Amino acid sequence: MPWTNPRRYRSDAFLREAGKILAAGLIALSTSACALSLGTAGSDDEEPKTTGAIAQAALTPAEPVLLSPDLNEEDWRRAKAALAVALDPQGAGTQVSWDNPETSMKGTFTPTGVPFVKNDEICRTFIAQLSGSKSANLHGTACRPSGDEWALKEVKPASETKPEKTLAKPMKKIAKA
Repeated sequence: MPWTNPRRYRSDAFLREAGKILAAGLIALSTSACALSLGTAGSDDEEPKTTGAIAQAALTPAEPVLLSPDLNEEDWRRAKAALAVALDPQGAGTQVSWDNPETSMKGTFTPTGVPFVKNDEICRTFIAQLSGSKSANLHGTACRPSGDEWALKEVKPASETKPEKTLAKPMKKIAKA
């Protein structure tokens, strides 16, 4: 029987296994290149196009709701701080005032209901009273994602809101005989 070197036999087995692993790796590498996308030359798509399933309005951000066009940047900064305190679900939910002596604008925010969840945001309705160069009584809704700032969702004059229905029973007329 011819003499075989045991070390050579083991190294041949190792080389065969290494060759199999290398071949499998090369096959995997060459087939994964089929999924590589390099883009197309001459493509003029700068913005994604919408399809019929996605409305264009859903892609464009909504215009922010203003409390009043009469407020300047500093007025709104002060009003927004008061709004946050008034609407805070952790707080008492009482009337909070703000003013800006430089512009003589001032106002109050009063929450009108308990916080509720809408579109994964915490929302709350409020009444706002503004006075200064122009006065206004407003009714609105503000919402915020958890831990973020309050954002106005709807603001309209208080006269446009639906009056509250009273729960009192109507009085019966007593007919005189």
